[in-house]
Amino acid sequence: MSELPLRIYINERPLSVPAGSTVAAALALFDDAIASRVAAGTSAVTDGRGLPLTPDFALSTGAILRIVGAGSAGRAGSDALP
Repeated sequence: MSELPLRIYINERPLSVPAGSTVAAALALFDDAIASRVAAGTSAVTDGRGLPLTPDFALSTGAILRIVGAGSAGRAGSDALP
């Protein structure tokens, strides 16, 4: 029996990803340009609380990811990028 997909949110947009997906895998499914910016270090990913996430972080159902400028990761009040 295969595992059900995970429902996550990236910049408030819902996305279904395979069970066991990482931040990097979810970004690749969501938007290639954003995935490339994160891989290059020009953007970063935080969780719903603003804590930085690494690309290899394993996601769980209901995860909230926010894409921010690399210098903004972990700072309160940072603006999310589209």
